[in-house]
Amino acid sequence: MCDEEATVASVDECRQALQELASRLEANAERNGMVNLDRTLACRLTDLGTAFHGRISGGRLIGLEDGDDPKAKIALSTTSDDLITLVQGRLDLPKALAARRVSISASPFDLLKLRKLI
Repeated sequence: MCDEEATVASVDECRQALQELASRLEANAERNGMVNLDRTLACRLTDLGTAFHGRISGGRLIGLEDGDDPKAKIALSTTSDDLITLVQGRLDLPKALAARRVSISASPFDLLKLRKLI
């Protein structure tokens, strides 16, 4: 049995986490210089059956809105709780990808550029 109690973060908590991620990406872009990446992004929360979408431009996450973008060039799928812990830095992205707790669909070149942002 798992020692941790299963919880589900709310849509509002996930929206706030994505706004925090947007702020962090902007700070990284300012500190590390602009990354040449202009792509649509969808974040799909599998346990809530909801999604958010926006655009990564110049290393910044902009235009974050509710709803999915099925044509997004970069798509992240995870649970609400894993999104929260990922943004808080309590979940390591490479380990989460290896454990299939997080899935990212993007071209190999976009993945390399994303690494520089995060």
